[in-house]
Amino acid sequence: MSLRTLILCSSLLLTACATPSPSLAPAPSGYYRVQPGDTLYRIARQHKQSVASLARWNQLADSASIQAGQLLRVQPPAGAGKPSAGKPSASRPAESKPAPPPARLDIKLQWPADGALLAGFDGNRNKGLDIAGQAGDPVRAAAAGKVIYASKGIRAYGNLLIVKHNESTLTVYAHNQKLLVQEGQQVSAGQQIATMGDSGANRVKLHFELRLGTRVVDPAAYLPPR
Repeated sequence: MSLRTLILCSSLLLTACATPSPSLAPAPSGYYRVQPGDTLYRIARQHKQSVASLARWNQLADSASIQAGQLLRVQPPAGAGKPSAGKPSASRPAESKPAPPPARLDIKLQWPADGALLAGFDGNRNKGLDIAGQAGDPVRAAAAGKVIYASKGIRAYGNLLIVKHNESTLTVYAHNQKLLVQEGQQVSAGQQIATMGDSGANRVKLHFELRLGTRVVDPAAYLPPR
């Protein structure tokens, strides 16, 4: 393994240790943790959004398919909405500035797994997306690239794959049950590279990260709606 890859994997270990279990962590800003008895309609009204928007942002094929404990995005992903051009009312404080647009990505990404979103990116406690599934479900390459890491050497990430797509772009796939590719192997977009598992985690899930240069960024800003 190259020194550069070893340094990258060491940094992953440091960030992984700070990521709590999604079932215990509070909902990050822009998200809502589903409570028993909640409906998507009620959540939409509570957060002043439409049911269609919540279904689209959370890749829900059926508006009745939410479950208690599930994490739902209740604010639009970065770049999905336009900031208001009006001036703030004199009777209320100015609203916070909108998030800056996401950095440019020179490749097209696709979802690496089909399950519901368990936890979203917040840049601090969670450096990526946690996607639900069953043990053995396929994990697919988000884009074509070269596998630069395939091992279970980073305990907090379990069986881990890292794919390099170009000089500045990496994707990370953690907690796999079985790795189906090896270091140095070229993979195509959508190719199955692992099976979903719970290695290094307290439940079956895929932890997916996107790294642009030295930055870890929100993958949801670059993934297509389902």
